[in-house]
Amino acid sequence: MRTFFPSESCKETHLKSINPQSWLQVERGKLAKFSSESASSIESLIKVPEPPILPFFKPVDYVQVLAKIHEELESCSPQERSNLHLLQFQVFKGLGEVKLMRRSLRSAWSKASTVYEKLVFGAWLKYEKQDEELISDLLSTCGKCAKEFGAIDIAAEMPAYKQLSSHGVVTTNGDPCPRSVSFRIGDEKIVCDRQKISSLSAPFHTMLNGCFTESVCEEIDLSENNISPLAMRVINEFSSTGLLNEMSPDLLLEILVFANKFCCESLKDACDRKLASLISCRQDAVELLECALEENSPVLAASCLQVFLRELPGSLKDSQVVELLSNTTKQQRSIMIGPASFSLYCLLSEASMNLDPRSDESVCFLRTLIDSAETSQQKMVAYHRLGCVKFLRKDLDEAEQLFEAAFNLGHTYSVVGLARLAQIRGHKRWAHEKLSSVISSSTPLGWMYQESSLYCEGQKRWDDLEKANELDPTLTYPYMYRAASLMRKQNAQAALSEINRILGFKLALECLELRFCFYLALEDYQLAICDIQAILTLCPDYRVFEGRVAALQLRTLLREHVENWTEADCWLQLYDRWSSVDDIGSLSVIYQMLESDAAKGVLYFRQSLLLLRLNCPDAAMGSLQLARQHASSEHERLVYEGWILYDTGHCEEGLHKAEESISIKRSFEAFFLKAYALADSSLDASCSSTVISLLEDALRCPSDRLRKGQALNNLGSVYVDCGKLDAAADCYINALKIRHTRAHQGLARVHFLRNDKVAAYDEMTKLIEKAKNNASAYEKRSEYCDRDRTKADLEMVTRLDPLRVYPYRYRAAVLMDNHKEKEAIEELSRAIAFKADLHLLHLRAAFHEHIGDVMGALRDCRAALSVDPNHQEMLELHSRVNSQEP
Repeated sequence: MRTFFPSESCKETHLKSINPQSWLQVERGKLAKFSSESASSIESLIKVPEPPILPFFKPVDYVQVLAKIHEELESCSPQERSNLHLLQFQVFKGLGEVKLMRRSLRSAWSKASTVYEKLVFGAWLKYEKQDEELISDLLSTCGKCAKEFGAIDIAAEMPAYKQLSSHGVVTTNGDPCPRSVSFRIGDEKIVCDRQKISSLSAPFHTMLNGCFTESVCEEIDLSENNISPLAMRVINEFSSTGLLNEMSPDLLLEILVFANKFCCESLKDACDRKLASLISCRQDAVELLECALEENSPVLAASCLQVFLRELPGSLKDSQVVELLSNTTKQQRSIMIGPASFSLYCLLSEASMNLDPRSDESVCFLRTLIDSAETSQQKMVAYHRLGCVKFLRKDLDEAEQLFEAAFNLGHTYSVVGLARLAQIRGHKRWAHEKLSSVISSSTPLGWMYQESSLYCEGQKRWDDLEKANELDPTLTYPYMYRAASLMRKQNAQAALSEINRILGFKLALECLELRFCFYLALEDYQLAICDIQAILTLCPDYRVFEGRVAALQLRTLLREHVENWTEADCWLQLYDRWSSVDDIGSLSVIYQMLESDAAKGVLYFRQSLLLLRLNCPDAAMGSLQLARQHASSEHERLVYEGWILYDTGHCEEGLHKAEESISIKRSFEAFFLKAYALADSSLDASCSSTVISLLEDALRCPSDRLRKGQALNNLGSVYVDCGKLDAAADCYINALKIRHTRAHQGLARVHFLRNDKVAAYDEMTKLIEKAKNNASAYEKRSEYCDRDRTKADLEMVTRLDPLRVYPYRYRAAVLMDNHKEKEAIEELSRAIAFKADLHLLHLRAAFHEHIGDVMGALRDCRAALSVDPNHQEMLELHSRVNSQEP
């Protein structure tokens, strides 16, 4: 998201313009020298753009909104459920909760009451999982079908037209009409059964059996009705059989137009379905959709749309598709997508904005989204999103109108857009006053103070940014601004310390880029190349310096200024960094090793493990897939396939792949995978002996010390669970001998179980001293000391990683024990404000119940059940509290 919605102005953070000489040197393939005295050189590197205006639904009190959605879901009609889950999705998107977003989409799909909703949300889930086709293929090799969001048979889902009654024989002037009638088309005559043709529609019945001249004619000229003799013969046959045989699409289209003109509903429905069955590619759909909309053919229209949606985002690069979807009337949308127009254009606008938020296509889709919105919340989402796009396109007047409309409907976050526009127009004071008004009239949030800081100077700006991070420590801009300010003041150590605060728990590319710039300014090229290689691991196409220079180009230049490591040097560096729990450093070394002739499958696998530790699951999956692609043997490939399946929730299939690999060759990784998956999938204590045996088999196979240390650590954990503390201690000690630093934690647990808390505490202290990323170590050590030291350790955890929820829960529980109910609830609320966590909401709901605040408890219960609808303890608390509601 760093470059998704870039700032319009960087005046407040850019003290000077870029030094053109340094840019010329970078662009010509040279690196400038930056002396510590050269302020202008530092200025040219250290630029912190304003935080982006996010195009998301960001309610001030997301807990209240989620609770309201859950309450409505309990009592609404089936037709309303999908839209409520879509709103839930929008809330989670604003919170950055990817897993919860997808779960809401899945709920919208599973609760869909119409084929149209099923079509849209099925395609949306496929779009969200567009990189997971490999998983479906792997599951099929295990005999399991994973096409859960496959194409819908729309014709089967939509009810066929049923003829309510047939028209009887009608007489004219007392004389029965002739039994047959001939239709002349040019030089040809088609003889038809009068009553069967008349039964096709009311107009035909009236014409052939009513008071018109044609009712007594044996021959009727249809030459002027754009129907061919061949088509008329097909219509005649259909009037007798009710069936359409195989024929060309052009002939079907001709009959469809005729059927629509003469209101032959059963014939039209048959043509509609037949044409839909003939769509085999996107071009077919392009050619047929316009006709489907003109002739009011819902099956054909929806079938064409399904083709476009299932090919997202690629289909939006087809100008014909975009033209068809972006210029629709309400009536055409009703034909194509029924009542799901808002859902459809939510999907289309999101896919288009992901391709290019400034594009005309994004604007068209968002205008249609506004036109499709029915509720105030749908309207505020649509107005705000289009406002963001218009802001990017510098359509400032229209952007202002849109942000104003969203703000007036209750979307407080849209004030960010209004303030930026005021700043651009020179009304900085108004922008600050507007933000101050919002802060004073609602629950203050981190983004409010962050935005307010842009419109003030000096200490006031610094204070606002401190307050922003106090309320929401996940905001990256305040850390970046403070770090850049310190660097400009020549306080490099403090600047690095500040940017490392955020990088310690959130691997944000913009923060890595800023630290890279610091190292570049300090001429520490070894550390600079470390960060640029970490950036390239996460985003190979990344561009630095406001998007002007490819990161890959800078890396090439930097390599001339650093020592060239051999493959052996790289392995030593990786071993050192892995042992010191320096995950970013380890990523960088692996990136460099991938350029050598080393076995790439193994390296990509190690990369995936690091990315998982850094909470980058999508990137980790990409690395795993690359490991599979570069596997040097079939048994190695099967192991990586097993991990891919295991990491996507298919544990049994992962086990199957491990066993298949072992049957080919006994290897460390195959045994390790099997042990890991088995331990996770079975609750049966008897499987522990099997897991122990598998890990022992793994340790007997060749592997490097990094992986053997992990196996020893896991084996120690299993021994602990079995009560075999001596064997566990031996495993941990052996792991530490080969510098598997995390084994200190396992050994501390053994000491604790032996009732030696002092030794446990000391063991965790060793881990804290050795590990570069040590928030989890402080958290674990807090279990082995008195309350005062526990409190100090957990305060440290929150400083190092404010996303870890246990410290908030512990502090709140202590406050509650001391009968400080208000402070306890405030402690939980502090974290809930920026993290939608089930356990925090559960505990706060219990506290509310304890003090008799039934409505507060009920709100938190409902919000928590939006996070996890199947959490048993939460369901029980909700039921209990709900029974107390007045």
